[in-house]
Amino acid sequence: MERRTFLRAVGLSTIAGLAGCTGGPTESGSTTTTTNGSGTSVAMVYATGGLGDGSFNDQAQTGLEQAEGEFDINSEHSQPGRTSEFKQHQSQYAQQGDWDLISCIGSLQHDALAEVAPEYPDQKFMVVDTKVDADNVESYQFREEQGSFQVGYLAGLVTTKGLSTANAESTDQKKVGFVGGSKIPLIEKFEAGYRAGVKHVDSSITVSSKYAGSFNDIAKGKEAALSQYNSGADVVYHAAGNTGTGVFKAAKEAGRFALGVDKDQSKTAPKYADYILASMVKHVDIAVYDGISNVVNDEFEGGSATTLGLEKDGLETVYGDTLGSEIPDSFKSELESTKSKLTAGDISVPTDPSNV
Repeated sequence: MERRTFLRAVGLSTIAGLAGCTGGPTESGSTTTTTNGSGTSVAMVYATGGLGDGSFNDQAQTGLEQAEGEFDINSEHSQPGRTSEFKQHQSQYAQQGDWDLISCIGSLQHDALAEVAPEYPDQKFMVVDTKVDADNVESYQFREEQGSFQVGYLAGLVTTKGLSTANAESTDQKKVGFVGGSKIPLIEKFEAGYRAGVKHVDSSITVSSKYAGSFNDIAKGKEAALSQYNSGADVVYHAAGNTGTGVFKAAKEAGRFALGVDKDQSKTAPKYADYILASMVKHVDIAVYDGISNVVNDEFEGGSATTLGLEKDGLETVYGDTLGSEIPDSFKSELESTKSKLTAGDISVPTDPSNV
């Protein structure tokens, strides 16, 4: 079932503070409880990498905080350290029977939730970044390839037409790079869209890619990106969670440009703002808010699937807080043009890098 409507969270800058206390159902991974009243109860199981990544998990938390600011919400969250822990965290929350909604963040939770959800048919779940076929699960996915196409197009413009700022500058080698976390279909969608956007500018641009094998290894992220910068890459885009912090470190060391993901990383990683051209913001916050709102308003649709792209404000290119003014207006105009073509369906973006 495809959801026909989608609730756009209003006033996302209004954030309710978290007052935490230690607790929770698991032996591994930290757990925090927030109590705002006796209303709707929400348990969040975050992706590996945890909170403080300045990216995917933090964006999900923003959606929870938005819901806490607007509704009477009790919440608790856990941060599994490994993929193998997802089932334990999901199951133990479900066994408690205290939660109106269990929100599972990240595609790697799919297999665990596909087992757990049928075991607790009266428990409502939501999942972000994958689709679980169960009558008690709302699924939310994104067209990451569309947003990645846009920042890829920007990278292509920079490496072909050149850009120089106070701390970074492009070369004349027409090379860019991509660093992924784990080599899974979801992250390959980011790579595929990025490659397609780059090639839309100039098919002769070289695009290199590396996968760190982790979403929480800053050293590997830096190593992967630095090898690309040292080979002549002007811009490196990451889809690697906290591993992406290493990409920013490498950009600073090399004096080149980087592209963030999920949140405006020129703000979440301000010490690297002089090197972050833009971020492909993926509004996981809106998906989380929508899922919670559905439960609060008794509009939960188990078995439904919502897919968000540029046309539903699920994705956007946000220019860097420091470098945004340095990006030529002509570049920005071209990105607006490609966005219109993408939303109109005039540009089709592949989801498999091998098809670019």
